[in-house]
Amino acid sequence: MAKFLIADDHPLFREALVGALKPLFEEVEILQSDSLDSTLNSLDENPDTDLILLDLHMPGCENFYGLIRVTQDYPEIPVAVVSASDSIDIVSYVMSFGAKGFVPKSSPTPMIAEALRSIMNGEVWLTDDLKAQIAEIDSDEINLAQKIAELTPKQFQVLKLIHDGLLNKQIAHELNVTEATVKAHISAVFRKLEVNTRTQAVLLLKKLNLED
Repeated sequence: MAKFLIADDHPLFREALVGALKPLFEEVEILQSDSLDSTLNSLDENPDTDLILLDLHMPGCENFYGLIRVTQDYPEIPVAVVSASDSIDIVSYVMSFGAKGFVPKSSPTPMIAEALRSIMNGEVWLTDDLKAQIAEIDSDEINLAQKIAELTPKQFQVLKLIHDGLLNKQIAHELNVTEATVKAHISAVFRKLEVNTRTQAVLLLKKLNLED
C-alpha cells in the first residue's frame, strides 16, 4: 500500500485532494499535515511515507525553508510541490532545492495522478510548458539553501523576525522566551550562515524571498 502525506494548511484543499486521489490509486493511505512542525512530526512517525505533496506557503515554510528542510532531512522521500505560485523563478528554485516535481494547484486531477505516479517511479515531473522555461539556479544560491537547511525551525523563525526588524526584546516576547535564549539562537544563526551581523543575515534571506 502506498502512503502519501498531503502537507497544506488549507483543510478544504486537503480534503478535495484526498477525495480526488483515492479513486485513482487502488491502495493508498493518505496522511495530512498543516504546518512545517506537523509535517516533520508526521514524517518522524511515518518513515515509510512514499511521497510528500508539499505546499510552499504553510506556516513555517516561508522562503522555501519547508522544502529545504524536508528534502535535506528526508532525502529518500520524494517531494512533489503542489502550489498556486507557479512563476518560472519559483519553479526553478523549487526544482533546484530538491523537489522531484512541481504541480500547479490548477492542474486537473488526472494530471496530478500522472505526476505522482511518475515521481514514485523515480522520474522528475514538470508540465511541458514549465520544462521549456525552467532556468539554472546559481550555485551560490544552492549553497545558501544548504546553509539554511542547517537552521532549526526555531532558529529560522528568529531569522525571519530579525528580517522583519524586531529587536531581541521583541523577539523574546513574540516567541515567549528569554532574551538570553534569543541571543543564543542569533549566535547559532550567524555561525551557520557564516555572517557576523543582522544586516548580512537579512541580505542572505532576501535572496530566497521570491514568494512575497
